[in-house]
This record gives sequence, structure tokens and C-alpha cells, in this order.
Amino acid sequence: MTQNQSQTSTSTASKKISNYITMIVLIVVALSIVSLILAGNAFFAGGNSLTAGFLAIIGVIALTMSVFTLYQSRRQMAQMKIEVPKVMTTIECKCGSKTVREFQRGDYVYKDVDVPCPKCPNSKQIITAIYKEIKEKEKTYNV
Repeated sequence: MTQNQSQTSTSTASKKISNYITMIVLIVVALSIVSLILAGNAFFAGGNSLTAGFLAIIGVIALTMSVFTLYQSRRQMAQMKIEVPKVMTTIECKCGSKTVREFQRGDYVYKDVDVPCPKCPNSKQIITAIYKEIKEKEKTYNV
């Protein structure tokens, strides 16, 4: 899987999770609106203020929690960035020259490479290391 494909698959997976949360939140919003409508109906039609009060409180709490959840999930998805680290391959020759290039499919340690050495073109090179580059995050200091 290439880097672009892996980035696409992770971004679509996070979008699917966000869509599920959005659907649940929208269902809760709809139920809270129904609760508020029933509260208004109970208060004006029947005169039962205790039932209307409870329904209104339930509706307002559910509506507030669902809007807050929707806001937080959208904010977290916007902040989430998944960076795929670069995988590098180190190629060495018997003469001591060292070359670093990006990882290619089929590379493994101690594999003979057909690329000739820049210093001694007659000898074969060998892969000695495969590793990922780690970028150090910038440290922030609170003043």
C-alpha cells in the first residue's frame, strides 16, 4: 500500500466514524425537539406544569449535550492529522561508501542491490539498514 493509499484509507475511516457520531447526535436532537414539543403541549393543553417542566428540562439537557458532542467531534476531526513516516534504506559498499534512499518494495536487509557503487563500479552494494525517519516535534515553552 502506498503512502497516498494509506492516508486515504485512514481519512475515510475517520470520516465514517464522524458520520456515525453525527447520525446519533441528530437522532438525539430530534428526540429532544419532540420532548420540547410535548412539554409545550402538556403545559398549554393540559395545564400539567410538573410534567411539562420535566419534559422541558430533559429536552434542553439532551439538546445541549448533543450540540456539544457534535461540536467536539468536529473539532477533534479537524485537529487530527496522521502523518505517515518515511521509510529509508541504507545501502553500503565494501569500499565504505554509504547511500541512503527511500524504501522500495522488495527491500530487505543483506539484499544485494544491482545499483553500482559510485566509487568502485565493479562491486555490488548491499542493504544494511531499513528504518523510518522520526521527526522531532518542536518543543514549546510556556512563558
